[in-house]
Parts: sequence; structure tokens; C-alpha cells
Amino acid sequence: MLLTNATDIDGTLIDVRIEGETIEAVAGAGSLAAADGERTVDLSGRLLTPAFAEPHAHLDKAFLAERIVNPTGDLVGAIMAMHASRDLVTFEDTVERAERAARLMVANGATLIRSHADTTLENGLMSVEALCEVRRRIADICDLQIVALVSWPVTGAAGASARSLLRDALAAGADLVGGCPHLDTDVHAANDALLEIASEFGRDVDLHTDETLNPDILGLADLARRVAVSGFEHRVTASHCVSLGMQPDAVQRQVAESVAEAGISVVALPHTNLFLQGRDQQRAMPRALTAVGALRAAGATVCAGADNLQDPFNPVGRGDPLETAGLMIMAAHLLPRAAYESVSIEVVHAFTGHRPTLAIGERADLVAIRATTERDAIAFGTADRIVIHRGRLVSGSAHA
Repeated sequence: MLLTNATDIDGTLIDVRIEGETIEAVAGAGSLAAADGERTVDLSGRLLTPAFAEPHAHLDKAFLAERIVNPTGDLVGAIMAMHASRDLVTFEDTVERAERAARLMVANGATLIRSHADTTLENGLMSVEALCEVRRRIADICDLQIVALVSWPVTGAAGASARSLLRDALAAGADLVGGCPHLDTDVHAANDALLEIASEFGRDVDLHTDETLNPDILGLADLARRVAVSGFEHRVTASHCVSLGMQPDAVQRQVAESVAEAGISVVALPHTNLFLQGRDQQRAMPRALTAVGALRAAGATVCAGADNLQDPFNPVGRGDPLETAGLMIMAAHLLPRAAYESVSIEVVHAFTGHRPTLAIGERADLVAIRATTERDAIAFGTADRIVIHRGRLVSGSAHA
């Protein structure tokens, strides 16, 4: 496939040749001639960049907002609403909603999605198995990673059943270890237990970390210390990290440096945390985001996700990484390029250690948006997008 007349992120007009799943050539516009039988896609007027990625979704809960209402609008209310309404959610229903949400994200340019799946004693393996089915159905259009989001406690005798269920979920097809240490009876012991199971299975970790405005809860610092001291060999992602944003500057810097040194990536989640947090602090209401500035200054990888999609934890959302990028500009004070990268190349870096570019040898996961710059793309969020996954057109007006 030959992509012609595309606008690179620096404003240069380029042609890009794709062979199989890989970028084979990049040159100035008009420099590459189509070979016999080669498909040509004219990208005039479009910004071409590495594809978006969604680092933190809950596909198993997507589109439940009308069916399951959060009566208080806060985190506890959302958790309780889901707990009380499990009987309204079936395997078939979960597959349908999750697949619909994933396809929406792909149409918006995300070719890599990481979704947490509720792995609770009440829910069992249903969400994990449903997302495994969705992963099979959409394998040709995106890569889906599944995180087993185990319930709490996972510590001590009381957590034995949860730990057993987590092991079952990993055996059943979940890719990563997940959990909520800050909701456990002992956040430090919970970090330890989850890292231990991840080591046992040789899996990466993605934890809901410190999703609270309470500055006395700071499990992220303990997580960074444990990862550094233990020499944990797999990738660690800490999502939310809200309480870090409530710390004094000196504490933010110290923890951010520890996080960067441990190689932990942090996912900011503006949609859900802006909705759920701060309702009881009407004076100088906190934005409920992590300390993005301190983390970036320390060299930590910081990316951004949409989290929940029209469910009790967030009643709105469009499944669009550019919506997330816009919130990172408005609420986290990122400049447009950094916000754009936070929903694209920084996500891939968090997951793989590699930052993709439009260069020879890179995998051809690309998005072409009718825009002139990344700021223009975020500001207008046009729906006219061409999406390429592993060298194949999978969505957009040029879709075959």
C-alpha cells in the first residue's frame, strides 16, 4: 500500500509505503511511485501519525449508564451500583457492549486497547471470558489486552479466594495482573501480593493506584520502592494515582523520581476522576488528577486514557482518544503536542518500552485525520479518520 500526500507532524508532506505490516519507505510527497498492483491512498489534507492507543478501558461495563445508575455520583456509589446490579449483566450482553465499544475506539483511531475486566467473587470469570471472546472477534482490527481486575482484599486469609480467582483469570486468558491496593485492608501487603502473583505467571501489572483524594493514602510510593528493591522483571503501570496530586511539591517530586527510577508508567484518567472525585470539596474543588507535571519532570512515562465509557463511573464519553487529549490540555495543563502523544506514542512506550514513529521498519499502525496539526486535530476532533492496523485499512472512508 502507498500513502501519498500526507502531512507529517512537523508539517512536511510525505509519501509512505507499507509492505505487509511494516513501513518500508518514507519520502517527500511525490517521491514514491506506485508499483504494479499496489494500492494507493491519497491522504491530501490529512495529518498522518502513529495510531492512538487506549491504555485504560473497562469494556465490560461500557454503555451501562442507562441501565445502572450511580445514585451519589462518586466512586463508592458507582461500585455499589455495579455490585447491586450484577444480575442485570449477562455474558452475551457483556460481549455485545464490549465489542461495540472497542469498534468505536478503533474507528476513532485506537489500534491498541487495554481493558480491565472485573474479576470479583460475585462476577467470577464472566468478564474475563467475555473480553477473551471480544479479543478473538476484533483481532483483525486492533490488539486488545485484558487486565484481571481482582476484588479486595487480596491479603491474608480473607484474600485467599480473591488470589485464587486471579490465578484462574490469568490461566483463562487474562494478560495482566490488576487490582485496587488502596481499597485493601493493607495497601502495602496488597502491592506485594499482586506483584508476587505477577512474578509467578510472568505477567505485567496494571494497578488501580490511590484513586482517592485522601493524602494519607500513597500506595504509589510503596509500589515504586517494591518494584525497585525486588528487581521485578515485568512492566508495571499505575493508573489514576490521584492522591499524588494532593501532596506537597516536595513529596510529589520525591515520589515522581522514585516512580521514574523504578520504570513505572502512570496513566492519568481525566474523564472518570473529574466526574467521581471532589464532590465533597466544593471550595477550591480539586481536579482529581495525578501530579502530571512532577511525573513528567522526573522523566516518568505519563499517558492518558478514557477509563469508563457511559457507565456508572462516567455517564458520558465518546470512546475518542482526542477527547481525552483535550481534557489533558484543559485539566492537566499539557500543551497540544504532549497531550496528543499522551494518547498515542506514550501509551505504546508504557506497554512496550518503544516510542513509535513514522520511520522505516516501524509497524504500520497509523491514523490519518483531516487536520493540519495535532492541535487542530484535538480542537475539532473530526470523525473523518482513516485507520491502519498492522498494514491494513480497518476503518475510514478509504476502507476496502
